[in-house]
Amino acid sequence: MRAIDLLNGRLKLRHLVLVVAIADQGSVLRAAEHLHLAQPAVTRSLREVEHILGVELFTRGPRGVTPTLFGEAFVEHARAVLAELRRAGERITGLADAEVGTVTIGTLLAGSNVLLPRAIAALKQDRPGITVIVQEATFDAQVPRLLDGEIDLILGRLNPIDDMRGLRQITLYSEPVRLVARKGHPARGRAGLELADLLAYPWVLPLEQTALRRELEQVFRAAGLRLPTDLVECTSILTVRTLVQDTDMIAALPELVARTDEQIAPLPVPLDPVRRQVGVTLPDQRPLTPSAQLMLDHLREQASMVTRAGAA
Repeated sequence: MRAIDLLNGRLKLRHLVLVVAIADQGSVLRAAEHLHLAQPAVTRSLREVEHILGVELFTRGPRGVTPTLFGEAFVEHARAVLAELRRAGERITGLADAEVGTVTIGTLLAGSNVLLPRAIAALKQDRPGITVIVQEATFDAQVPRLLDGEIDLILGRLNPIDDMRGLRQITLYSEPVRLVARKGHPARGRAGLELADLLAYPWVLPLEQTALRRELEQVFRAAGLRLPTDLVECTSILTVRTLVQDTDMIAALPELVARTDEQIAPLPVPLDPVRRQVGVTLPDQRPLTPSAQLMLDHLREQASMVTRAGAA
């Protein structure tokens, strides 16, 4: 098959928008409704793209459409192109008017409860016209969106990126992880409390694909213990805190979470090996937009203040 020239003017920007919309919506009809177009027009444009590429992008079924192998590849590139164009617009706008813009942050557990709100508040005080979008997910789920340009940076505990191309990381501070429970938890009255004693209570653990979960599993193995069988898996900081506050559940949370919550406190069971760097993960080659750079500057400033407060 000869190489396809997509720079000859036949492929239009609307084709990229349309293909991504069909992939996101799962059907031509829903894509048409989403784009406020007539269904025949969307069908016709899809046929134009498939004719230009010489391949079928979607297979049609009774419940909608599914991307083919070619479709998945093309959608991936279409997303990246559209994300870069959005970023170009935001950057030009930011250069022309530094008072407006948008920054999208992917957040993990660490840093989300203290550092990020403080940095956002400082940014909004400095530049009220900048819109901040915060999206929570696991690191593995955030990385493809970071590389595609859908988010500007990931904030949280720094995960290993040795086997991931196109990423760089900036360390903001180091934060230990503590086992926490509500202040009236029955385990607090037990003398010589050890990790094994805590297996009698329910737990809240991070999802399996998170770095913290893997480190906690190592702690249990080193103590010759299995993971708790009575557990909830969750990465939402709000849900974890509420469960710990309202029940006898035990959780492993960053120290700043325990320090800033009046209803929970660390348990006297150390997790010495679990101490990780908190920072931001960024695309290695793509420059930050002016709004994202301002956000990063405020994150650094607030991280420095948090570190000084912890040392005081």
